[in-house]
Amino acid sequence: MMDDSWHGRALVIVPTYNERENLARLVGRLRGLSGDVHVLIIDDASPDGTGAIADALAAGDPGVRVLHRPGKLGLGTAYRAGFRYGIEQGYAYICTMDADFSHSPESLPSLLDMAADGYDLVIGSRYVPGGAVVGWPVLRKLISYTANALAHTVLGISARDCTAGFRCYRRRVLEALDLDAIFSSGYSFLIEMAFIVERAGFRVGELPITFVNRTEGSSKINRREIFKAMYTIVRLRTQRLPWERIMATYHARRGAS
Repeated sequence: MMDDSWHGRALVIVPTYNERENLARLVGRLRGLSGDVHVLIIDDASPDGTGAIADALAAGDPGVRVLHRPGKLGLGTAYRAGFRYGIEQGYAYICTMDADFSHSPESLPSLLDMAADGYDLVIGSRYVPGGAVVGWPVLRKLISYTANALAHTVLGISARDCTAGFRCYRRRVLEALDLDAIFSSGYSFLIEMAFIVERAGFRVGELPITFVNRTEGSSKINRREIFKAMYTIVRLRTQRLPWERIMATYHARRGAS
């Protein structure tokens, strides 16, 4: 039997850049889920008018909020801004997902159910039994699988899908960590977060999902992001800072609570 204790206390952070084809349908499906899931859209000055669509959605629905930023500032900084908003607003569960329907909105309640059952971070995973990727060319599958295998083996992360952006964090995780000390800014931010959350001793779980390549708009992944992800793995393996600072903050906050 599913645990509905998260209902009414969940926020979904949706970073956007040129997602006008997808945003209204995505928000409609998220807001139509049971539990009154709220949505925070973080738009990086999309030139295609995504920001105006987001404003119109927020004007007609108190469960939708928009944060406008002056330009493309990176996925990691968008997540940090969203995490701070979720903490300030008192959401017990703070989730992230892409705006392009590569993550099914209807899978979100299952992530929340796992978090309500005691997992501190739940990852919608392509690389556990039952997970799958649809619509990617072979080369992109190979790059993604290699990056995750390296993160798993080199960094000792138990999660098999460290680069997945479909996640649910319990608020206490984000409150405990010094988010400003996280060095990464792009998709490598996801690897660093998985690494730090596990190092802090939080419980991490994975939910198998089917990742479907976008059918509208264009992908934001580029060669630079791939190199940054590889660099992040090497940096976390060879350098003690800044994650030691993050851990020191976590233990200090834990001791004060």
